Amino acid sequence: MNTRVVITGMGAVTPIGSGVDALWTSLIRGVSGIGPVTRFDTSEYETRIAAEVKEFDPTTVIDRKEARRMDRYTQFGVVAAAQAVADARLSGFDPERGGVCFGTGIGGMETLEQQFRVLFEKGPSRVSPFFIPMMISNMAAGNIAIQFGLKGPNATLTTACAASAHSAGEAFEAIRRGRADVMLAGGSEAPVTPISFAGFCSMKAMSTRNDEPARAVRPFDKGRDGFVMGEGGGVVVFESLEHAKSRGAKILAEMAGYGQSADAYHITAPAADGDGAARAMAAALEDAGMSPGQIDYINAHGTSTPLNDKTETIAVKRVFGEHARSLAVSSTKSMTGHLLGAAGIVELIACVKAIVEGMIPPTINYEEPDPDCDLDYVPNTARKRGVRAAMSNSFGFGGQNVSLIVKQFEP
Repeated sequence: MNTRVVITGMGAVTPIGSGVDALWTSLIRGVSGIGPVTRFDTSEYETRIAAEVKEFDPTTVIDRKEARRMDRYTQFGVVAAAQAVADARLSGFDPERGGVCFGTGIGGMETLEQQFRVLFEKGPSRVSPFFIPMMISNMAAGNIAIQFGLKGPNATLTTACAASAHSAGEAFEAIRRGRADVMLAGGSEAPVTPISFAGFCSMKAMSTRNDEPARAVRPFDKGRDGFVMGEGGGVVVFESLEHAKSRGAKILAEMAGYGQSADAYHITAPAADGDGAARAMAAALEDAGMSPGQIDYINAHGTSTPLNDKTETIAVKRVFGEHARSLAVSSTKSMTGHLLGAAGIVELIACVKAIVEGMIPPTINYEEPDPDCDLDYVPNTARKRGVRAAMSNSFGFGGQNVSLIVKQFEP
């Protein structure tokens, strides 16, 4: 019999608030975190808006000297982890039975760009000795382990926009397989930089609704024209039920299922029939031992791109059948923007809060129905509704798909 895994703490640094309470309050109120880019000059860019983290001060958690040696994406991860550890009141565990599984799509892009400029303008001898340990994508996980003395399993997944959802799934597996008692699972991303922005602009993947940023992300709406890039991070504390009970931890929810799949179809486009997404959802249900009718809410991948929203809708209907019409489906990216590799974990946190609070966050900017997207997307206003179990979907470039299921904890 598999070990039961529960969630005992959560932390988040997002464009609509730092801390889970701030994030949740903004989600329920339908607050958009999107505005003009402030981190660099976007006058030559087709897209000039993003969801930036505002007033972020990593030194509230990280020593000032150490913070200077971390890329912004690592700072987001460490701060979110500190919040999660504090929320769980985690202490006194065996450090070799505690681990980290973290996800990022890009890693230290800001450091990479800065040091390229140093190389070309001043020469190789002026490149920082901290360039590599700041830039490489496993450093958030490494720094979190250092910060909290976690000497057990430690890994980083870079599966694009599914990265932190994969990290949650693999952390869940590490506890179920008996390799750890406690796992910090999360992800972070700091992609609002000139080169990454240029790359996504060239792909024509982002919204160009620059004059009305708060209305730019409109998942499932007929007028959607692309995603808006965001930054931030999130961490959840997973524990075996036995370990959580032994220390009297508060239990927020139970992690119930993890499914993954590959489209094997295209480097950026989702499979037109939603096949990969559907198989990830079905695998998560099978893993959880649950029927489709037991899911009340889906936090959709819902990027606001024409293809993604259509194919996710097809996939939901394929897996859930008639029950798809009873599901509440919302995309919190309409408020946070798309946090790329960090999106999945922040959206899992939203699912846990939906269960705990009995409230479903809305999809804002939903104004004109699209015949290809015909489910209940909880338009514009949060909805009071009991949630027994929720599914979070994350789909990455390269056709990598993850679905996670959390449910109410029952002793």
